[in-house]
Amino acid sequence: MGLYVAIPLILFILLLLWIVPVGLWLQAIFSIGGGHVTIFNLVGMRFRRVPPGVIVGGLIAAKKAGLDQVSGDDLEVHYMAGGNVDKVVDALIAASKAGIELTFSIATAIDLAGRDVLSAVQTSVYPKVIDAPVDGKLSAVAKDGIEVRARARVTVRTDIPNLVGGATEDTIIARVGEGIVSAIGSRETYEAVLENPDSISRTVLEKGLNSGTAFEILSIDIADIDVGKNIGAQLQADQAEADLRVAQAKAETRRAMAVALEQEMKAKVVEAESEVPLAMAEAFKKGNLGVLDYYKLDNIASDTSMRQSIAGVSDDKKDDSEG
Repeated sequence: MGLYVAIPLILFILLLLWIVPVGLWLQAIFSIGGGHVTIFNLVGMRFRRVPPGVIVGGLIAAKKAGLDQVSGDDLEVHYMAGGNVDKVVDALIAASKAGIELTFSIATAIDLAGRDVLSAVQTSVYPKVIDAPVDGKLSAVAKDGIEVRARARVTVRTDIPNLVGGATEDTIIARVGEGIVSAIGSRETYEAVLENPDSISRTVLEKGLNSGTAFEILSIDIADIDVGKNIGAQLQADQAEADLRVAQAKAETRRAMAVALEQEMKAKVVEAESEVPLAMAEAFKKGNLGVLDYYKLDNIASDTSMRQSIAGVSDDKKDDSEG
């Protein structure tokens, strides 16, 4: 009988200890005093499905670091909004130790926006280097038509006030790439680029490419640069080939027109020849042409045809003897 009573009693005590986290309450009292966290606060967190350990641990760390701006209620609200309490507290502590101005509201806003607030603070303290482009090299063409390929290393530092709503690293890379291509394209020769590559980085840096981004550009350094193809010569060769094709097309058009004109003239000759018998018949009717005249014309035509035939045979024989 005693066993049936002891088991429910033990379960009730364990449930009560889970609902009332006495251990966390004692930890808070001995760490930061009893005024910041009460036993009722911890019980309320259980019913609000907020892990008391996360809130108490963050609050203790903040108070020990001298962050009086952070309260247990603020941490609880941030957790229920879907934020990362541990990262926010760690970021606030890191910013405080580094002398960076970062308020709790800005830190939570950055965290809720999906940005890594702790990484942002770390990048503010220790700038990071971004390759532009990430893979390969940028290709640009100087005014003399020679291709120049370059790769830059961009040193940036997080601009915390502009982190919410500011553009990301991809925007920095795109802007730096565009600036390098433009700077190389403005040079008269590729040799000017190779002789003074730092002028390219200075030109790009002076454009204020970090405007509207979450970063401050500290420096732009040309890490690698080399010469590519002679794009100008290749374009000229392509243009010459295109011009040749156009000229050939025009010549073919003129030849086709000449052939068509020749065929048209032949058709007119045939048409004119077909009208000769009609004209002769009309002349017979009107008496302008007699039978003797007709025979005389026919004999002349036959004689002319025979002479042409003999001349053609003679020419053929002469060609065969020469061959």
